[in-house]
Amino acid sequence: MVNAVITIQNCLNLVVTCFHFYYSYMKQLFALLLFVFFFPTLLFSQNLKGPQQFAAANNLAETGFSAERLKRIDHWIENFVAAGKAPNVVVFVARNGRVVYHKAFGYSNIAQQRKATTGDVFRIASQTKAIATVALMTLFEEGRFLLDDPVSKYIPAFANAKLLVRYDTLNPVGGTFETAPLHRPITIRQLLSHTSGITYEHPLEQRPEFKVPTLNSMAPVRLADVVDRLATRPLLHEPGSGFYYGLNTEVVGRLVEVLSGDPLDVAIRKRVTEPLGMQDTYFYLPDSKKNRLVELYSKPSETAALKVHDNDTFRMYPVAGARTYFTAGAGMVSTASDYGRFCQMLLNGGSFNNKRILSPQTLTLMTSNQIGASWVWDREDKFGLGFELVTAGTRYLEPAPVGSFSWGGAYCSDYLVDPEHKLVIQTFTNVQPYAHYNELNKKLRSLIYQAMY
Repeated sequence: MVNAVITIQNCLNLVVTCFHFYYSYMKQLFALLLFVFFFPTLLFSQNLKGPQQFAAANNLAETGFSAERLKRIDHWIENFVAAGKAPNVVVFVARNGRVVYHKAFGYSNIAQQRKATTGDVFRIASQTKAIATVALMTLFEEGRFLLDDPVSKYIPAFANAKLLVRYDTLNPVGGTFETAPLHRPITIRQLLSHTSGITYEHPLEQRPEFKVPTLNSMAPVRLADVVDRLATRPLLHEPGSGFYYGLNTEVVGRLVEVLSGDPLDVAIRKRVTEPLGMQDTYFYLPDSKKNRLVELYSKPSETAALKVHDNDTFRMYPVAGARTYFTAGAGMVSTASDYGRFCQMLLNGGSFNNKRILSPQTLTLMTSNQIGASWVWDREDKFGLGFELVTAGTRYLEPAPVGSFSWGGAYCSDYLVDPEHKLVIQTFTNVQPYAHYNELNKKLRSLIYQAMY
């Protein structure tokens, strides 16, 4: 009997020992699995440079800004709006991820006396170009193309691109014209640097076979069809012959569609805006956000009064029409702070919101001179892949230091990224044409930099 009890006790001891061994083994296995699956993510997130979220600057002195000098911005914009020079202005400034200035002035709709807010949505026109360019460069990083590949490799309509050598100046719409073969094909690099020879203004642009939307459209047109038609329009300049700003980014957007397999709006959402947490950036606003779109005004001369724009397409495209044309060059809307997230990603070398969009090496490539000895118009600035680059001889973007990069939109919105000072600046209003475009952006930059030490 005693032996039987001892045997049972031994069995129980063995069971307990086995359970402890199994429990210890499973704990170690679980810890190993956690390490294998999550350590690479943790390691990668630790390699993300720069602030990954914006935060309020509770102590301006710690950010290198003077609270007293920032008040000069308030005073200047209040007077600017009161003088009838702008309907509204929203300014967003962040340094090292700390928001040092984010204010709205004026009215988002003058007739309705609706006061402007920092959450107002603006048409950003050519600021769309940078977003589409980043989307394309994510595909570059996936090995989908090379920068010096001919565009025709992916969009066959460009295989027959020609150069315009003569046309009937008295009758450009119905007269004859003459073309010649190109010396070299258009490359993707040339699209991104605006050296392809594709322009905005074109002497034959009103001919039915060459007519395409310049900015936006409410008609049921699609990017693929617009780009195929654009490919048949003869170039005004040989590819690679200089900087000629134009409809290049529409072609970039089509390349994004071809290479990703997604419509442009979906590709941008997947690859850029959603990972960055950009919740107010769209081609077409959802119904729930329609009332946040500011009115569009025009002021073609300094003596002209602000009035509601007479082009219904420019005014209404974000909230009306067919909503089928995703124009990579001019089609998006955003808020100053939302686009600030995109710019902070660029400043961080490709990451924000704990998501890496591009590698630092790709951003270095994009912000290096891609136009050789040419200039961006008369500004003595260079152009990279999607951005205007500040040089030692710059005038338009002063006082931003060399290495800063920028661009703006036709409806008057503007951004500046300053790596030296870890600075992001957004200036938004919506007036087109606008006699005070340069005055607003240049003076505001001066006012922002004078407040920094």
